[in-house]
Parts: sequence; structure tokens; C-alpha cells
Amino acid sequence: MKLIVRTGLAIVASAAALAAAVLPGSAAIAAENPGVGAVAHAVAANPKTIKAAAYNQARSILANAGSQTAAKSHPVHGKDDVPVSYGTSLLAAARDEFRHADRNLPAKQKKSDMSIPHYNAIHSAAKTMGIDRW
Repeated sequence: MKLIVRTGLAIVASAAALAAAVLPGSAAIAAENPGVGAVAHAVAANPKTIKAAAYNQARSILANAGSQTAAKSHPVHGKDDVPVSYGTSLLAAARDEFRHADRNLPAKQKKSDMSIPHYNAIHSAAKTMGIDRW
């Protein structure tokens, strides 16, 4: 048993040493050639909570764009903040609903598998709530 643990630790240590040796070299190559390798985009993390007023405004944006899910959801009242999961769930449901409704549109009239007005409504609602990923 001790042999297995020691072997496992030796493998982890050698992998860490290898990563430490390779990483600076690959960073130097990427610095010299900006087109080489994957470019990481900085995406801000979603907030932990969103203001109830922002959620209600985003809900209205989506309902006005034709989302039945948003129209049926209840507005938040009596609370200052709500969990970000409320907003991400609302956005995901509206996105799926819009994609389903717009599936037969020509490709020229779609962006991200939904009509451009639906796409704009989703992103406007997300921006209102400060949500980057849903």
C-alpha cells in the first residue's frame, strides 16, 4: 500500500515539475507570436445576487419579446435582491423557447439559432441583470 502511495506522489510531483518547466516556454512562444495558441477572453463572473428591480425589468423585456415563460413568471416583490440563479434560469428558458419558436426561419434572419429581435431581447435582459453566462 505504501508503495502505491509513494508511486502516486512521485507521479504527481514529476507532472508538476514538467508543467512548471513547459509553461514558461509556451508562454514565451505565445508572447513572441500572439497568433499562436488559444486566446483567453476575460469573462466577468456572474454576480451572486441581482437586484429585484433589475430582474423584474429583464422579465418584462423578455415577456414583451414574446417569451411565455417570462410572462408566466412572477415578478419579485418584497425583497431587495434575488439569487442570480433566478435570472440565469429565466434567460435560459427564454433562449430555449425562442430557439424553438424560430427554428424554421432562414439562416439569414437568425443569430445564435433565434431571430435577431429575440437575440437582442435576451442580451438586453442579460445586460440589465449584469449576467454574462447563462
